[in-house]
Amino acid sequence: MSFDVRSLVWIDAVDAVDWDALSELYRIAPLGNKKPADLAVVFANSRYRCFVYDGAKLVGAGRALADGADCSYLCDVAVHPDYQGYGIGKDIVQKLVTLSKGHKKIILYAAAGKEPFYRKLGFARMTTAMAIFEDQAGAYARGLLTDT
Repeated sequence: MSFDVRSLVWIDAVDAVDWDALSELYRIAPLGNKKPADLAVVFANSRYRCFVYDGAKLVGAGRALADGADCSYLCDVAVHPDYQGYGIGKDIVQKLVTLSKGHKKIILYAAAGKEPFYRKLGFARMTTAMAIFEDQAGAYARGLLTDT
């Protein structure tokens, strides 16, 4: 595939997002099945967000829930498989971190196995994080939760 990373367009507005296209991006990234209507809600409720386009094609996205002072939580960072390896994911994370500057902590929820990627961007593993998942048993099965 041939494209120029410099020609990618970055936007943060949600009014023109094709939520079906974003849902498909998460499915193929692969980051799971996320319903378009749910994505519209979570991105609208996120303080920071970015969408990356190659022409009309959505090729990357990410968001951060933030309170403006204490905590910013980066999540839902995804890059189209055809565009992975070009630094787009790194750029999305760095943009969200930059937007989150001034918060006392920036937290990231990473897909299992992606920890080395995020370590290179300055993130470290937390030892105190806890979670309750809608599908708690599935989270254990996927290695997201542990009792140790």
